[in-house]
Amino acid sequence: MEDLSGHLNIPPAASAATLRHVDRMINSNHYTSPSRTIYSDRFIPSRSASKFALFNIASPPEGRDDSSSAYTTLLRTALFGPDFAPPPTPEKTASPAMTLPSRNIFRYKTETRQSMHSLSPFMCEDSVPGVVHGPVKAPRKVPRSPFKVLDAPALQDDFYLNLVDWSSHNVLAVGLGNCVYLWNACSSKVTKLCDLGIDDLVCSVGWAQRGTHLAVGTSNGKVQIWDASRCKKIRSLEGHRLRVGALAWSSSLLSSGGRDKNIYQRDIRAQEDFVSKLSGHKSEVCGLKWSYDNRELASGGNDNRLFVWNQHSTQPVLKYCEHTAAVKAIAWSPHLHGLLASGGGTADRCIRFWNTTTNSHLSCMDTGSQVCNLVWSKNVNELVSTHGYSQNQIIVWRYPTMSKLATLTGHTYRVLYLAISPDGQTIVTGAGDETLRFWNVFPSPKSQNTDSEIGASSLGRTIIR
Repeated sequence: MEDLSGHLNIPPAASAATLRHVDRMINSNHYTSPSRTIYSDRFIPSRSASKFALFNIASPPEGRDDSSSAYTTLLRTALFGPDFAPPPTPEKTASPAMTLPSRNIFRYKTETRQSMHSLSPFMCEDSVPGVVHGPVKAPRKVPRSPFKVLDAPALQDDFYLNLVDWSSHNVLAVGLGNCVYLWNACSSKVTKLCDLGIDDLVCSVGWAQRGTHLAVGTSNGKVQIWDASRCKKIRSLEGHRLRVGALAWSSSLLSSGGRDKNIYQRDIRAQEDFVSKLSGHKSEVCGLKWSYDNRELASGGNDNRLFVWNQHSTQPVLKYCEHTAAVKAIAWSPHLHGLLASGGGTADRCIRFWNTTTNSHLSCMDTGSQVCNLVWSKNVNELVSTHGYSQNQIIVWRYPTMSKLATLTGHTYRVLYLAISPDGQTIVTGAGDETLRFWNVFPSPKSQNTDSEIGASSLGRTIIR
């Protein structure tokens, strides 16, 4: 041993034991304690402490990698079952580690009695004894049949009309031919609101947010305002030269879109028939929706265009031209500001999502058939679409994954009309088969199992006039 006293200034009287201790400190990388096992400071443990017997794996021979052996054992167990025993070979003789295991499986894991068979991707985890799993949330079940059907004679089979709307007071308005009928969802009472006469037809209906005033668009280009509680017409507004197929309220402001390609903004408190005229579409306006904050108006037309307007603009502030067919289906998300959904007609078949805040196209879903209507659930982040050619179905979607929760069928014509109940749980759909069908598709905001106000107690089929 080299004399260290000159380098470390060790007193001459230091003992040999002291010199050995200092030397051990300097050469610590080469020193091995005779009394304990050294474990690596990495996560990969020393194999000498591994309980291979606990996992039904023979300890590997010296100098060989055990990854191939472990994988082979796992695969054999998954394919042939845990009781399959391969013929013994000299290479797989049990090692001492299988009979006299150490106290530690891995240096950084607590001991477990779970076998390799239970870890197999082919096996069910619930079969592992002694392991408690958290409850797995079952997917919500959407009833596949309507709980109520109303006969609606003379309900038109016209893609460009909007003849059904549901008020905040739980009253359904339906345009049938030249008449408007009101159906009270609480009492099932039917009231005839108006008759336009033989020279006119109802082309659109729309409730104001308060639920007492109803706007009616006619084939003669008029917009009538009715007090539904008194069944009295308040005003008749001019402006359009052709039929009025789309209506949308924003507080006391009413927007109307017509076949003359124009949108008129009407303040029902003002004396004038309209306060502004919005021009931009090159064909009939068939879809209109105000955002939930009443700051943006989305319009869709037979020119395959989707426009967004603000409260004061007379020209669209955003233009989206990706659809390849008429855009009637429009819906603003109640959950995310600026999120807009739109659907295209027969030649397009797509639902597209837009962020009007950043002016960006988010995603597109090809539904396989004409998209007639869209509406968001206000209780959960889901939406429903209704379809025409060629499947006439109703689809409940989960957003943003756009996975299908349910596909509902029953209508024999295009499902052209859609409205949602004030509690957000029930939708009503209308079609050229002259029926209105009521479906429970969304959960309540408090309980996923709470029935709608007009739920099972309304079972049956009646006529709306």
